[in-house]
Amino acid sequence: MMKFLVSAALAALISVPALAEDIKIGVTPGEHAQIMEKVKDVAAKKGLNIEILEFSDYVVPNQALADGDLNANSFQHQPYLDNQIADRGFDLVSVGKTITTPMGVYSKKVKSLGELADGATVAIPNDPTNGGRALLILAKEGLIKVKPEAGLKAGPADVIENPKNIQFSELDAAQLPRSLDDVDAAVINTNYAMEAGLHPKTDAIAIEGSESPYANVIVVRRADKDAPWVKTLVEAYHDDSIKAFINDEFKGALIPAW
Repeated sequence: MMKFLVSAALAALISVPALAEDIKIGVTPGEHAQIMEKVKDVAAKKGLNIEILEFSDYVVPNQALADGDLNANSFQHQPYLDNQIADRGFDLVSVGKTITTPMGVYSKKVKSLGELADGATVAIPNDPTNGGRALLILAKEGLIKVKPEAGLKAGPADVIENPKNIQFSELDAAQLPRSLDDVDAAVINTNYAMEAGLHPKTDAIAIEGSESPYANVIVVRRADKDAPWVKTLVEAYHDDSIKAFINDEFKGALIPAW
């Protein structure tokens, strides 16, 4: 009888799942938040409980992560992260790719970039990487030319040809959709465009090409990069069900990057 009780107790212990781990992840509103809600469900089945915190800008989530208020964030592309690390000294690393979100040009006043009048105002993000990204889209569309050596960090000062005398209004990325009433066009990140009811596939008058180097990433502190929960988080995000959700929900406006 005693042998049976001991065996039963051991079997019960073996069948008990490992204690769940709790983490906090910072995201921006829109698609990053929507996708993370699905990732949260997948991760929970793997013993990882995710608390999602939304941030309305691109600066605070990295500071919060560096300060230890978050365990991870998922909202930015690699060039933006690289720039933040260089400028602010964050000891952060990317641990997995998420989605590519093609940036688009939107307007309430014209139906093509060719219709922009001389001296038209175009709003772009005011952070170096997304501002440069916006200018490169306009350059690819033939509206302007920028110094080749400026690379991904091109700014208005790097514009070397501007036949329509375009005026650039540099605004916080989250404010760009609201600027459409006041400017002739705005180059807007997909998450803020979709939050404002704009769809890149149907509403943009110009859109970034598929060759974009701006894949978004999951970011953690360097000290945590080899932690078991990080591996679980990336596995949950890269689950086939997440890819299917992205394709079904966003219908090509977002592209899984893994």
